[in-house]
Amino acid sequence: MCRHLAHLGPPRTLAEVLLEPPHGLLRQSYAPADMRGGGTINADGFGAGWYPADSAEPARIRSARPLWADTSFAALAAATRSGAVLGAVRSATVGMPVVETAAAPFTDGRWLFSHNGVVRGWPGSLAGAAARLPVTDLLTLDAPTDSAILWALVRARLRTGEDPADVLADTCASVERDAPDSRLNLLLTDGATIWATAWRHALAVRTHDRDGGEATVASEPTHEFPDWTQVPDRYLVVARPGHHDLYPLTGP
Repeated sequence: MCRHLAHLGPPRTLAEVLLEPPHGLLRQSYAPADMRGGGTINADGFGAGWYPADSAEPARIRSARPLWADTSFAALAAATRSGAVLGAVRSATVGMPVVETAAAPFTDGRWLFSHNGVVRGWPGSLAGAAARLPVTDLLTLDAPTDSAILWALVRARLRTGEDPADVLADTCASVERDAPDSRLNLLLTDGATIWATAWRHALAVRTHDRDGGEATVASEPTHEFPDWTQVPDRYLVVARPGHHDLYPLTGP
């Protein structure tokens, strides 16, 4: 079912954000604490996206290897600093390919996106929604997976300038109608704001305003700090450094 994390704040190395925390993505790749029956480890690939200081668009790296097995990423992460990072580790749903391009984050322009969960009845359950997308979007999917088609659905609406919070909320509700009992934890950032949904899976948020402020949204808390907030099921969180808001999600 994967694990993911987005962080905003003063520039830090990718290693400090993703690898070094006591329960960061590295540990969550081999010892997750709250998979809720969706697997036991996240060994089917990983990815990281970050915003260089001189660019509004992110850089990205993805791999089909387990995070703990990729020493080249560890070296890159120790030498790369950013104030906006999104990382993910993958546990592939049975029947879906284990390939580099199936790993989050997915990207388009300034956006980074990840999905933690599963769409029930894939692929038939989303055939109707997919049929409404431009053919070129379908022909250029990163991979034949539920996460990739979710990103295509989200991306199509972001391109029209819709509010990201509305896009994620509506996507969860419409997919639930087509594929009941799906797990739809969606995570999106543009490098300045984080939007995320909790829909039948674990999610936590931590913000503070010290030293310029920070915001972290993660499948599982990365530290034993007391100021993590567990996001209730069927809620949307919007987070910026120093502040976050929670909004209830509606749907079937």
